[in-house]
Amino acid sequence: MIVITADQVDSRNSADLVSQTTARLEETFGEGLALPVDRNAGDEIQALIIDADTAIGIVLDLTRTGSWSVGLGVGSVEQPLGRTTREARGPAFIAARAAVESAKKSPHRFACRSEGPSNTADAADLEALMLLLLSVRERRTKQGWQVYDLLAQGRTQREAAGHLGITPQAVSDRMSVAQVKIDLEAHAPLGRLLSRLDSTDESPEGRA
Repeated sequence: MIVITADQVDSRNSADLVSQTTARLEETFGEGLALPVDRNAGDEIQALIIDADTAIGIVLDLTRTGSWSVGLGVGSVEQPLGRTTREARGPAFIAARAAVESAKKSPHRFACRSEGPSNTADAADLEALMLLLLSVRERRTKQGWQVYDLLAQGRTQREAAGHLGITPQAVSDRMSVAQVKIDLEAHAPLGRLLSRLDSTDESPEGRA
């Protein structure tokens, strides 16, 4: 199973983002969650995830603003599950804890850890590829994000142009500068890599 533990950056000097963030993640990614996203230890959130694509989506959501250090953990989870994510236990949660502590030291505030030592290399590969994508996204301007968000919703370039009141060529130019196509095309391969990592980490105590 997949666990995300995210710690709010500089929470002592900023507003508490946990409630609004958990609500947004629930609304956007609820179908891929094993249990509702939960507050953990004050300014942390935890998500127990059954779908790799959902996990990638949550990582990209949380890392977009720089407000969270995000740890992705893969491994088994004790069954039966409790009523809340906070009550759940298992190696996947331990891996996510190690990941978020490492993420706090990373320039892009993301890290991935896996339960089994035999999967350490795969977890490192996923982390490296995600960090490359996050470095692309970090340089994106507001105008680039406007185009990205519209195309991510499934709109065509022409429809995005109409929505923004600019020409299709201007949309194409923004896409090129912001590397939007590379970003969108990276999601599925990252999801497949995480899915394979998750499947090799299954155990009798793992996924029901």
